[in-house]
This record gives sequence, structure tokens and C-alpha cells, in this order.
Amino acid sequence: MRIIVKIGGAALEDVATRRRCVEAVVRLVDDGHRVAVVHGGGSALTSMLQRLGKKSEFVNGLRVTDAETRDIAVMVLSGSVNKQLVAAINSMGAPAVGLSGADGGAFRVRKKYVKAGELGYVGEIIASDSRWIEAIWASNGVPVLSPIALGADGQHYNVNADEMAAACAAACRANVLFFLTDVPGVKDAAGAVIANLSIDQIERLIQDDVVSGGMLPKLDACKRALKNGVDRVRILPAAQAEMLHDFYLTRVDCGTEVMVA
Repeated sequence: MRIIVKIGGAALEDVATRRRCVEAVVRLVDDGHRVAVVHGGGSALTSMLQRLGKKSEFVNGLRVTDAETRDIAVMVLSGSVNKQLVAAINSMGAPAVGLSGADGGAFRVRKKYVKAGELGYVGEIIASDSRWIEAIWASNGVPVLSPIALGADGQHYNVNADEMAAACAAACRANVLFFLTDVPGVKDAAGAVIANLSIDQIERLIQDDVVSGGMLPKLDACKRALKNGVDRVRILPAAQAEMLHDFYLTRVDCGTEVMVA
């Protein structure tokens, strides 16, 4: 199978959780699956911006990114965060290859606009080229992608990692897209995790302000993936990443499965 795993939040910050996620990825590779990893790194970027005296601002869960913030994002996301994850996967025996979404023009973007305000160098993916991922897979490697992409103006743009994961899954005709997160799943108004969530239900949750912040782009990414041919999409707590291996074999009770209907 072709499997895309998006790793973000505490899964990247906490050493033990990151190791659990990496072990799950390597186990999938050992089972013969073609696996690509897309990662975030918002916490690491925020920390670096703070060290440099820059304040982070968000609109609808998306980071406002001026030119300086964009350059720092390239450094942190495509640099330290990407290479730490590549090293962790390699250390467990799977040949990981790190790249950004800009490398080889793998992902092309246009500037993203939202009604709530100006975002700066934040990109919306409009085209994907999977040949570099396919080439790494052909050599039994694990592509590890950072959420940076190129615009038509030749500039780097910061891309929401959930959106990139969805675009990657669609471009690679993935069977499954997993989101490993620091939350247990999508919660209803009472705070209970929703086991199965349809696209229509997502719209109602948004209209009723039940979900907000970083969950908004994640759910939008889930919808995009399903509408573009990805068979299954599931949000899972990173602390239970070992469930990836048994996803098609046993009933998985944690997290949220997002479905077309």
C-alpha cells in the first residue's frame, strides 16, 4: 500500500513520542508498504521566532508569515526539524531522504488569501509532481517532506503541513493518509472524541464553532484528500502511533476516521 503519514505537534517535540512515531513508520516500511512522511514543526518555529524577538500571529489556524518569518521557516522546517526526523528514521534501519516541497518543484503554490486578514508568504497548493517521491520509493527509501513550496514568483512559501500531506496523498494515489497529532481526535460539543466523521458533519461542527484553530486546516485537508481519491483518512493520537500497523487488520478505537459520507 501507499501510505502518507503526517507527523506534527508534540510528536515532533517530545523525544519519546517522536520515537514511537518513527518506529511505527519503520514497521510499515518493513511490512513492504511505500511510506512517505510529511511533517510540521510549528512549535519549533515559534520557539526560534521568540528567540529572535519575533511574535507569532495566527489567522484561522494559519501563521502570518512576513518575508523574515518565511526565511526562518525555511531554515527551521527544511533544516533542523526535517533532518532530525530523517536521522531518527535512518537510525532505525529505514533509508530516509529529506526534502522540502520546493525541491524539484514537487509542490507549487499561489498566495493564500483569507477573509480574516493578510497572511503574507503562506501558500495554497495548486500543483503537485510526485516523481521525486516515486523515485525515492523505487529505491526503497522513505521520503520525508517539509511544508515549504515554490510560488510562480520563484519565492518560497510556508504551507500548512496538513494541506501538504493531503496534496501529497492525492498526488501519490495513496491508500491511506494518517494524521498523527497531539490531540486524541476530533471532539464534539461535549468534548467526546468522534469516532467516525463525515464531510457534512465537519461543516456543521465549523458552523457551530465546535472546532477552531489548528483543527480547521486539518479537517479541510481531510476533505481535500478524500475528494481527490485517497481511500481512507484517519486522525490518530501520536502517543498511540503503533496502531498504524494494525489499521487494516483490527478495529482501531482511538482517533477519528473521516469519511465522505
